[in-house]
Amino acid sequence: MAIDRGKSGELAEIGEFGLIKRITAEAKIKNESTLKGVGDDAAVLNYPGKRVVVSTDLLMEGIHFNLVYVPLKHLGYKAVSVNVSDICAMNAIPRQITVSIAISSKFTVEAIDELYAGIHLACGHYGVDLVGGDTTSSLTGLTISITAIGEADEADLVYRSGAKPTDLLCVTGDLGGAYLGLQLLERENELFRLNPTVQPQLSGYDYILGRQLKPEARVDMREIFKSLNVKPTSMIDISDGLSSEILHLCEDSGVGCRLYEERLSFDPQVQKMAEEININPLVAALNGGEDYELLFTIPVQDHDKVRNHPDITMIGHMTKKEEGAVLVTSGGVQEIPLQAQGWNPLKND
Repeated sequence: MAIDRGKSGELAEIGEFGLIKRITAEAKIKNESTLKGVGDDAAVLNYPGKRVVVSTDLLMEGIHFNLVYVPLKHLGYKAVSVNVSDICAMNAIPRQITVSIAISSKFTVEAIDELYAGIHLACGHYGVDLVGGDTTSSLTGLTISITAIGEADEADLVYRSGAKPTDLLCVTGDLGGAYLGLQLLERENELFRLNPTVQPQLSGYDYILGRQLKPEARVDMREIFKSLNVKPTSMIDISDGLSSEILHLCEDSGVGCRLYEERLSFDPQVQKMAEEININPLVAALNGGEDYELLFTIPVQDHDKVRNHPDITMIGHMTKKEEGAVLVTSGGVQEIPLQAQGWNPLKND
C-alpha cells in the first residue's frame, strides 16, 4: 500500500508501527543473500561458504553531529557510509544494514522522512539492503545506531593484525578535509549565533564541506586491489585521525612505523582553510578524523604495483616494534613519536 507523504503531522499521530511502515516503504531487496528483510523479528541471511562481517556505530546529537548545520538527509547518508566503511576496512562486501533510532518530540514526521531519504539514497549507492532496526523515544534529541553486515571469502579478509616490519604503509585518497570542513561549519555557526543577520560564507569550499557532511566509503578499493594483484597485510579505515589509526595497526600487528611528512599531500581547499584558521594541514590529517579513507600495509615487493595508482599514496613503512611509531618531518630533520590525539568520545577533556 502506498504511503501518503504529503500530509504534515506529528509523530504521535502515526505511532511506532505507522512510522516503521513509512520509513521502510522504500526498502527494496537487492541481494540473493537476503532471505528475509523488514517485517519479522529478525533478518534472515544466507551465506553458504562465506564469512559474515558485522559492524555497529552509534551517532548521538550533540556529540557526533549538530543539526543546526547538518541537513538530516546528509546525516542519514553519512550514518550509512561510516558503517559501510568498516566493512570495506575488512576487505569485505557490504550487503545489509539495520537502522535503529531514538527520537525526541521536537522531530516531525517530515524530518524523519528526510533522515531516511538519505539512508535509502546511501543504500542504493552502496547496493545494501535495509533489513530491520528499531525505533524508540528520546529525551535528548536524535540517536542513530546502524549495524552493517558484509560477506567475504576467508582468503580475502584483511585484519589489523597482519602487518610485518618492512611492509609499506599506504593510504587512499587525501586527508584532513573532513576536519577542516567541520571547522568551517563551526566557525560560521558561531558567527551566525552572534549575529543572525550574517549569512554563512561557505562558497569555494564545496570539497571540504562534502568530506564532512557526505563522506564516501571506499567500496571501490576491493576491486582495485584485485586489479593490481595486491592483498593488504593489514587495514583500517580512518575515522579517528591518521595517527590513531597507525597506532592501532602497530599495536595489533606488533610492529613500529615510520610515517614521512613529505609523502602526505593535501587538497588545495584543505590548505586554504588550514591557512585561514592558522593550523598546519598535517595536524588536520593526523588528528582530525572522519576522512573514511583506508589505511593499509602491503609487502615491500608490491611497491611497483601501486606506486603509480592515482588513488593510493605510499606514506611510510613498518618497522620493528622496538623502533616505535614516529613521524619523520620534511627533509628528515626530526623524528616525532606519534600520539593518538584524534577523536576519543570518552575523554573528559
